[in-house]
Amino acid sequence: MLLHPRLRPLACALFLLPLLPEAQAAQPAAAKTKAARADQVREASTAQLFYEVLLGELTAGTGDPGTGYALMLQAARQSDDGALYRRAVEIALQARSGDAALNAAQAWRSAQPRSRDANRFVLQILVALNRVGDSAEALRQEIEQTPAPQRAAAIATIPRLYAHVSDKPLAAEIATQALQGELHNPALGAIAWTSIGQMRLAAADQDGAWAATRQALQLDPQADGPVLLALALSEEGVSAAEPLIAQHFQGTSSPETRMAYARSLLSRQRYPEAAVQLKRLTSEHPHLPDPWLLLATLQVQDGRLDGAETSLQHFMALADTATPGQSHQAGLTQAFLLQAHIAEKRQQYPQALAWLDRIPNQQELLGAQLRRASILVHQGQLAQARALIQALPNSNAQDQRMKLAAEVQLLREARQYQAAYELQSQLVALAPDDGDLLYDQAMLADKAGQRETMEQLLRALIAKHPDYHHAYNALGYSLADRGADLPEAKALVQKALEYAPGDPFITDSLGWVEFRLGNTTEALRLLEQAYQAQPDAEIAAHLGEVLWQLQRPELARKTWREGLELNPDNDTLKQTLQRLGVQP
Repeated sequence: MLLHPRLRPLACALFLLPLLPEAQAAQPAAAKTKAARADQVREASTAQLFYEVLLGELTAGTGDPGTGYALMLQAARQSDDGALYRRAVEIALQARSGDAALNAAQAWRSAQPRSRDANRFVLQILVALNRVGDSAEALRQEIEQTPAPQRAAAIATIPRLYAHVSDKPLAAEIATQALQGELHNPALGAIAWTSIGQMRLAAADQDGAWAATRQALQLDPQADGPVLLALALSEEGVSAAEPLIAQHFQGTSSPETRMAYARSLLSRQRYPEAAVQLKRLTSEHPHLPDPWLLLATLQVQDGRLDGAETSLQHFMALADTATPGQSHQAGLTQAFLLQAHIAEKRQQYPQALAWLDRIPNQQELLGAQLRRASILVHQGQLAQARALIQALPNSNAQDQRMKLAAEVQLLREARQYQAAYELQSQLVALAPDDGDLLYDQAMLADKAGQRETMEQLLRALIAKHPDYHHAYNALGYSLADRGADLPEAKALVQKALEYAPGDPFITDSLGWVEFRLGNTTEALRLLEQAYQAQPDAEIAAHLGEVLWQLQRPELARKTWREGLELNPDNDTLKQTLQRLGVQP
């Protein structure tokens, strides 16, 4: 073996190390015992090993990782030292040589079959190399070698381990095989089935994931993992998961899981159900700040400004006394924006601007400027408001979309519906597959007096996104409101209810359809159900009209007055009172 010229003096010195004691104190040959000769052999061996390790490190560090890796692996084999095997693997990984790293890890595991570290390296490298089919034995061994107290956590990490492999169905099958011994274990079965279910869901096997969820809950009905998996399945459109989820959250649940449920409901725009979960969270765990903030957001959306302000005060007090290391800065920014919105709704414009001035994060510039622009709109300065938004930075396509959306919102607040519709059309052109943008475009067409255009857009949205239940509801309500094709209107609204059972706004639409069909008693039942679940100005308008039709004028007036207290600016309620010539 040829040595690097700079290393030859060092090598010579290393080889002389075992001879130095003899040179300093020469002893008669007869005095050398067998033990001394053994010590000398060991010293020579240690020096040789030290030389190989040092040379391996220096060679790897001077741009020749292949030679450094070979020297390190040779030293590891000679010494049976796990640390040297690990270093050989690291050198190969640093050189981006997956095959060499795998070779070193397998040599390590072969030399030390019970080494969990060696097996774990083999497993991780096989998965990184996308050799999923070869990882079964290593995965099974990893589970077996994990100490019992840590085994549940190890099983829970399996989906993350295989998250980036290309053959996800095979990965799910490998995990199922490796976990066979745990699937009926009362302590670990639910966790094992949950991990399998997550991997099946990642592999687009919804039926398999749902079967795993049921198995997990059968073993442990109170476990959080299967419920979170059921939530994911529900968001993927597996309607069978809904009753199971609803049943679970009627009882006790961890605050983290209930918060996840609330967020899931919010993401699917099931606001009344989300509010129920958030109210329970704030009641059972009043020390948690995030539920207060989400509840405040919903209360602002529903026009419950006093309740929202109380919720925000709770959140800000908790955020101010947070444990060191906990950051609620993003939440505080949202809270300041909501406080500004509340002040703006009350026409307290200086106070609204003062809340905006408390926002320190420039990344939230759009939100703060939108609120400032909204204040300008309420002061009759629409042009200045639009200019404020248009002056914001526009560094990428996402910025452009956000600015357009903000400007649409300003035009909506100013009741400039035709201009808002035209600008929304530009937004849709930038993201033609975004269901929410298409729906907003349809709603603005309706506000702009283009009802036929709205219905065409909603039908196009249903064709493109068959599970977008808001489109079914809006189209059915529109047909019923103008008395056109009432059987189709009813079918559309019932279809929306299949996707969102119990939704009070869809129930309101169905009640309105029944009223238009002449089924007044059924209309009353549905509208009372909707109003009880979600007191809302528009539902109050419909319920009041049905009560008026049933010759119950005092109760009708009481309902309309409640609606006006909730939202005095609601167009449907104002138009109803004007059409009927009623002073509530």
